[in-house]
Amino acid sequence: MSEIVFLVNPASAGGSTAKRWPEIAHEAASAGLVGDALFSEHPGHLGELASGAVRAGARRLVLVGGDGSINEVVNGLGKLIDKVELALIPRGTGSDFVREYGIPHSVSEAARIALEGELRPVDLGKATFHAWDGSRASQYFANAAGAGISGAIARRVNDGTKALGSRGSYAWAVVAVFARWRNCDVRVRVDEEEREGKMHEVLAAIGRYQAGGMKLCPGAIPDDGLFDVLILGDLSKADLAANLHKTYRGTHLSHPKVELLHGKSVSVEADDPLPIQLDGEQPGTTPVQFELIPGALRLRVPARD
Repeated sequence: MSEIVFLVNPASAGGSTAKRWPEIAHEAASAGLVGDALFSEHPGHLGELASGAVRAGARRLVLVGGDGSINEVVNGLGKLIDKVELALIPRGTGSDFVREYGIPHSVSEAARIALEGELRPVDLGKATFHAWDGSRASQYFANAAGAGISGAIARRVNDGTKALGSRGSYAWAVVAVFARWRNCDVRVRVDEEEREGKMHEVLAAIGRYQAGGMKLCPGAIPDDGLFDVLILGDLSKADLAANLHKTYRGTHLSHPKVELLHGKSVSVEADDPLPIQLDGEQPGTTPVQFELIPGALRLRVPARD
């Protein structure tokens, strides 16, 4: 196994990655990035390939896919995550992770960053929750996790065609889900602070961007050792209509039903089980505990000014 390994999700970008792989590999090689290539065959397979590659000697994994691919890989690596560097050639729908770190969509430019970019240790999240099979489960997340309406939105997006593109697919899902959503009483603990009441969402964010480009936590810093915890209270449909556009600019935090906290540990309980989402994947429900693991993920990213 070569030290650099491409982990390719052929189903990413609407399945076009499989057809474009020879072209992508050629562009990457022209930039000097070469290595073995492994292709996923089913959901979760990227994680298996990642851990196998590291055990076989890989020291840098280049993910060819989107946000969901990153989630698969960090969960597949588990305790091996500090043994390897990660880089990304973007091929996805959401691309919130890519947006956070300024990784270009150009294959040649992304390949150069994967080869020569700044190595940046950033925070990782771990969620412990109620899985769909009834067990208590744990998974990692690289960008953000939420409990509440974001879990229902994630399921709507993942079950849809994504034909409207990243922003359009998420915005349509927000409107569709919000119309039928009913809040319940939620109890939140962020380190030593507690909140209780009817809520739409509790979001534990590492990065600034979620839901296809919404700047939900505009002050988040992915290597500061803290979650930015966004609490959306009992918003009305009029609140949504008047403020949805503000989320793309990050100017929504002044709303009286929105609160931002910071902490390393977040727990969420509710009278009725709330769907959760981890990097846009929807593995279960509350009760959930989000924990921050500082500097656990080593990324090749564009150099900071």
